[in-house]
Amino acid sequence: MLFHTIEFLYFIVAFFVLYWFIFKKNLKGQNILILIASYVFYGWWDWRFLSLIALSTVVDYVIGIKISKSTSKHNSKILLWISIIFNIGMLGFFKYFNFFIENFALLLESIGFEAHQTTLNIILPVGISFYTFQTLSYTIDVYREKIKPTSDFISFAAFVSFFPQLVAGPIERASHLLPQFYRERKFDYLLAVDGSKQILWGLFSKVVIADKSGEIANLIFNNSSNLHGSSLILGAIFFAFQIYGDFAGYSHIAIGVSRLLGFDLMQNFAFPYFSRDIAEFWRRWHISLSTWFRDYLYIPLGGSKGGTGLKVRNTFVIFLVSGFWHGANWTFIFWGFLNALYFLPLLLTNKNKTNTDTVSAEWFFPSFVDFSKIIGTFLLTCFAWIFFRAENIGHAFQYITGIFYNTTSLDPFFNPGVLGNIYFTLVLIAFFLISEWFGRHGQFGIQRLFIDNKRIVRWSYYSVLVFFIMIYYQIDRSPFIYFQF
Repeated sequence: MLFHTIEFLYFIVAFFVLYWFIFKKNLKGQNILILIASYVFYGWWDWRFLSLIALSTVVDYVIGIKISKSTSKHNSKILLWISIIFNIGMLGFFKYFNFFIENFALLLESIGFEAHQTTLNIILPVGISFYTFQTLSYTIDVYREKIKPTSDFISFAAFVSFFPQLVAGPIERASHLLPQFYRERKFDYLLAVDGSKQILWGLFSKVVIADKSGEIANLIFNNSSNLHGSSLILGAIFFAFQIYGDFAGYSHIAIGVSRLLGFDLMQNFAFPYFSRDIAEFWRRWHISLSTWFRDYLYIPLGGSKGGTGLKVRNTFVIFLVSGFWHGANWTFIFWGFLNALYFLPLLLTNKNKTNTDTVSAEWFFPSFVDFSKIIGTFLLTCFAWIFFRAENIGHAFQYITGIFYNTTSLDPFFNPGVLGNIYFTLVLIAFFLISEWFGRHGQFGIQRLFIDNKRIVRWSYYSVLVFFIMIYYQIDRSPFIYFQF
């Protein structure tokens, strides 16, 4: 079930009525309703995968209790490793089995052995990369004694399967989200208004910015061998806004829906394309995953402590694992490697934590220096996105090589209709960026935009967003990009 469909609208309206009117004063009833609705929501794609999320829930629930009751640190560590092996093993089988088999066969063939590939027709369960990390954070934190294990199975199962953020994040920590299932929730009008605005911005980001940019990006990437360099540059830029509008749009809708239900989810995107260096970009992009890797991988490896060699090693580990998390393709690994190279000079010169404030916070427009840094960081990011979008490594390098051929002229491949679509989509992106720039002090683009203006100004702006969403809404909706991860 997709957020931007009529089915989800019916689903959330029915859920909202039951949640706030029928079970308003019944916390356990609300949690049971969330659990049932979450399984319906997830089972809408493929009911067979409900067994996976149920199994993951039961395993980590039981292990969490057993860790807390264990009197031996050794036994607690064994229990933790059972959880890690189970969750990573399940993720690895469904996501990486064919990748490893195919590459192992190629390795054997390269050294002269005849290899017969045995691959399975494995369907990747939607959201498995997200909910396995969410449950893992629970058992790890229980082991570290940062949180106490819960004995409330309904609350824990609802936490694992919470439908707004189940399939594409944010990846919530048990220490933040799980306690919210224990507290009585009251409808908060101001919180609901804020959530509704974030849903609106998420829908605009997805339906208008991401899907319109995606149409052009797909056209260019799918025909890259026939296009001039100027068109290929445009393709990389359009993909940058496709993936940002798509993924940030999902997070905005997830957070907004959660606010309607009285829940607070962590911010997942903080205007990353206004970053002044790559380190700042990664503090602002997919925050829930970046901080997950920091806390559960980077710091246990030693973090930034120790010598230069250790810092460099840990940096490459974190980026390579992050790339591999995104998919079973060498393009994602190279994308991670490239971002590690970008990050390395900042780390070695101790400038990786220079830009931690809001860019040009006191200024209407960015300074020339900040603007130059933003453009430079964006171009580096777009270059890396080429590997993320390419079908394989060969396609990526063919695309990059093509960029340096005939970068000045308009491409004869495009007819007037396509060119008109390109120009108008660029206007929409400019509108989107201007809105985000003037709304950059909030948690999402329009949270505080026009807040000091008269109501008619705000509602006129909201009406423009709704108008474009309705204009570009299609019955056959494209899924969110991160569902494949």
